[in-house]
Amino acid sequence: MTAAIELKGLRKSFGPTEIIRGVDLTIGEGERHAIIGPNGAGKSTLFHLISGRYSVSGGTVSLHGENISNLPPYEIYRKGLSRSFQVTNIFPNMSVFENVRCGLMWVRDYKYSFWHLVDRQKELNARAMEVIEEIGLTSRRNIPAGVLTYAEQRALEIGIAAAGGADVIMLDEPTAGMSHSETDQAIELIRKITVGKTLVMVEHDMGVVFDLADRISVLVYGEIIASDTPENIRNSKAVQEAYLGAEAEE
Repeated sequence: MTAAIELKGLRKSFGPTEIIRGVDLTIGEGERHAIIGPNGAGKSTLFHLISGRYSVSGGTVSLHGENISNLPPYEIYRKGLSRSFQVTNIFPNMSVFENVRCGLMWVRDYKYSFWHLVDRQKELNARAMEVIEEIGLTSRRNIPAGVLTYAEQRALEIGIAAAGGADVIMLDEPTAGMSHSETDQAIELIRKITVGKTLVMVEHDMGVVFDLADRISVLVYGEIIASDTPENIRNSKAVQEAYLGAEAEE
């Protein structure tokens, strides 16, 4: 298996408190990998370490064989790793189109330097419209992102994460707060935008996890206690005791 992401002895401490305790994990190229675990297990911290938001206390993070430990997030982004956040992270007063275009500008090194006269950048604008069509927001492209429904805002954020052509996409709680029908739509969207890409996600909804993931890793108190196929994770007594409980039995 060719690794898209490889973690070796990864550690993170905040003062005397160790949150991530020597995590070793390999996520293959093209794999859909879910990271699950109880509240406080360190899932978001692990995401922040991989994407560069937090500095690493020990160990390494590699992307396609290159050590990216402690690189700033924008450099990691340009190397092909993009992520969403648990709390929706968009520009509410800008249109849907402008939000997507801003994501594309960072990848193409425009950085929000509007002297590039982005309205004249035909290729950039055409790609932004392609992304908006992919996420099903064509009819909403000119309205402020802040007036979208919650599910539409999450779809927009997922679209922005995928807009730049990153081959590794990380989604943090992509269906949190959604209804059943909204969750079903989100699952189909995630499937569509991650075709041929590597997906890493943190998700509490076990239905989403077992529906989407090729492999699942279980993080408990900062340590990976299991990493296997959905079927084996579902049947693991250690995982049931640590996290899934009655949900696994169902």
